[in-house]
Amino acid sequence: MPFDGRLLSGMSVLAAVVEAGSFSRAGEVLGLSASGVSRSISRLEQRLGVRLLDRTTRTLHLTSEGANLYERAAPHLEGIEEAANYVSGAAVTVRGTLRVSLNPLFSRYVLAQNLPLLRERYPHLDLTILQQPDVGDLVAEGIDIAVRFGPQPPSTMTSRLLLKTRVLTVASPAYLARFGRPAQPQALSEHNCLQYIDPRSNKPFTWEFHRGQQTLTVETYGSMTTTDPDLMVQACVGGVGIAQVLALSVAHLLASGELVELFPEWPDETYPLYITRPSRRLAPAAVEAFLGFCVEICEVKNN
Repeated sequence: MPFDGRLLSGMSVLAAVVEAGSFSRAGEVLGLSASGVSRSISRLEQRLGVRLLDRTTRTLHLTSEGANLYERAAPHLEGIEEAANYVSGAAVTVRGTLRVSLNPLFSRYVLAQNLPLLRERYPHLDLTILQQPDVGDLVAEGIDIAVRFGPQPPSTMTSRLLLKTRVLTVASPAYLARFGRPAQPQALSEHNCLQYIDPRSNKPFTWEFHRGQQTLTVETYGSMTTTDPDLMVQACVGGVGIAQVLALSVAHLLASGELVELFPEWPDETYPLYITRPSRRLAPAAVEAFLGFCVEICEVKNN
């Protein structure tokens, strides 16, 4: 089939529809009306001779042919856009509003102290910051970029590792004075262990301990199970029980002596923090700028 600009344009519109989740949202990104987007998709389907989208009044779904076309074309479209941005200088124009979904620990312990620098560097960039669980459909929720803990599932999203933070088992001096310090992880079965719910499974995280290639799993029980990491840490500081926490969130409490790390001889369990985006085409300059800034401040945090 001879290639022309209409084919490239149609595939760009298809990619925008997939990534935005609707004709109207894709039209906002592309500067077209919803009907104009629909006509562009229809012309592409006629040119290729296959149906690419199944449409209902409420939802859009790629057909198998549409999914194959999108998966093969999307990387090339991104490369073309990146090259065009580089040549035109569009990539350095950072303005507009980003909707970002941020894990609250990242917001509090990494981003907050760097917000003045972000504002100084990008004075025309505005953020709408939502604190949400580390799960959910970014496209359906209208999120431009997310920072989430935990392994990211395979998808059409683009994810980049920001940092890994150690998983620590901690208790307060008051708790240890009253109930004794467990000599080894297996002794935790005799203690009140505060439980934190994994948002992916809706069940408490399994307590694990890592040392080199060795992994130890311990069954634990506790009087409190929560999805609120701050509540769990404060309960731990108050002497309610023992908790497994991320080092990122308790470094200041360890330094002040309000919490004590129990098993430093098991130092190798870590938990990853990722930055994830649906597509650089949704907001090229702003998304790239915020992503690069997060990478930068996390590199400083790692050092």
